[in-house]
Amino acid sequence: MKKIFLFVLICLNISASAQIKKPAFRVLALYENGGHHVTYSKRAKIWLNQLAAKKGFAIDYIQNTDQINEKFLSHYQLFIQLDYAPYAWKKAAVAAFQDYIDQGKGGWIGFHHATLLGEFDGYPMWQWFSQFMGGITYKNYIATFVQGSVNVEDKQHPVMRGVPAPFVVKQEEWYTYDKSPRPNVHVLASVDENSYQPATNIKMGDHPVVWTNEQVKARNVYIFMGHSPKLFDNPAYVRLFSNAIFWAAGK
Repeated sequence: MKKIFLFVLICLNISASAQIKKPAFRVLALYENGGHHVTYSKRAKIWLNQLAAKKGFAIDYIQNTDQINEKFLSHYQLFIQLDYAPYAWKKAAVAAFQDYIDQGKGGWIGFHHATLLGEFDGYPMWQWFSQFMGGITYKNYIATFVQGSVNVEDKQHPVMRGVPAPFVVKQEEWYTYDKSPRPNVHVLASVDENSYQPATNIKMGDHPVVWTNEQVKARNVYIFMGHSPKLFDNPAYVRLFSNAIFWAAGK
C-alpha cells in the first residue's frame, strides 16, 4: 500500500512539473504610467499579457529606469520601450542599454515617444540614441491628430509579413523630424502624407514610420504609431506588433 502511495505521489509530482513550463523568452517593457499616453500603455499591457499567456513567454513591466543596469538587463531577451522618451534615464541605465544594443545582448522594439529626440524638460539630447534612430531630431507633430495611410515598403521582412499593404491608422499625431532617417536605417514602412485626413501642412516629405537599424548587433525595430489605445482594435497594427516581438526576440 505504501509503495502504491509513493508511486501515485511521484506521478503527481511529474505531472505538476510538466505543467510548469519554462518561458520561451523573457521580455522587459518600460512604459509611462502618466500623461496623455497612459491609456495606450494600459491597453498595451492587457494585450501583451494575453499574448504572453497564449504564446508562452514571460513579461515584466517597469515605469522608470531606476533598476536598469547590465545585470538587470541580462535576464531579458527583449526590451520593449513602450511609449517612453529617450531622456531623463539614469546613467547606469544609459550605459547598460547602449551596451545591450551595441553588443546584441537582446532585441529591442521602440514605439512613438522613442523618437522624441531633442532638448526636453531641461535634459540634453541623447546623442547615441539619435544615431540609433537614424541621426534624427524631433521637429514637430500634428497636435490635432489625423488619419493616415501607411505604405509597406519591405513586404518580405519578418516584421511586415501578413501586414496589409497599405493599412490605415485612423488617429495619430504623426511626428516630423529634421530629416528623414532613411539614409541610415532600413525602412520597412512609411506614411503617405497626401493621405492625411483632414489635410495638414505639417509634413516632412519622405516620412518613414517603421524601420530597423542594421548597423547595431541587436535586432531592433522602431514603430512610430503608439498614441491611441484604439490601435489595438486595428488588425494590421496588432499583427505588426506581434511580428516585431517574435522577430526581435529571435524567435
